[in-house]
Amino acid sequence: MSPFGFHPYDPPHRAGVDISLSARTSRSPAIALSVDDPGTDETPVHGEFPEETALRLAQAKAWAVAPRHPDALIIGSDQIAVCEGRVYGKPGNHEGAVRQLTELSGRMVNFFTGVSLLDAHSGRCQVRGIPTLVRFRHLELPEIERYLGREQAYNCAGSAKSEGLGISLLSTLEGSDPTAPIGLPLIALCDMLRQEGLALP
Repeated sequence: MSPFGFHPYDPPHRAGVDISLSARTSRSPAIALSVDDPGTDETPVHGEFPEETALRLAQAKAWAVAPRHPDALIIGSDQIAVCEGRVYGKPGNHEGAVRQLTELSGRMVNFFTGVSLLDAHSGRCQVRGIPTLVRFRHLELPEIERYLGREQAYNCAGSAKSEGLGISLLSTLEGSDPTAPIGLPLIALCDMLRQEGLALP
């Protein structure tokens, strides 16, 4: 049995999270998490809708680490930002982030998060998609530069971390799961874990 887990917030890939099978038999499981990088190619498939990309990659990331953790529950997640039909991925650098935030200023963006829970032992895989509609404030270049000087959101789709100072760039945020914008929708995940037999809380 694997005695450890994988923290989901691996910046480049949002790697899988592993929860040992032994935790499933405990009434109050103590779950420790750590990172495993799936190294997944995040290139969209031709003709694929953005939401389909996020769901596919969430599953692909979990399956990628499964051979290394054959007795684990593994969480994979992926997030994509879509505005008026255009997909915004991770900007990668300062110039890209400035460009994204300038283009998204005053606009509504769907931050769609795909999350999967794979039982590597049985091969059972659950997958959910959680949309979050975010409207950016009308942003001036000086405040964009000031924000990125304080929080380098270069590995985040849409170039803003809503769990940090990026929340100050937003005017509204609408969705069923307040944790989805950070890349792991915990309400959905808890439901998925309960379906695998974990007692939560």
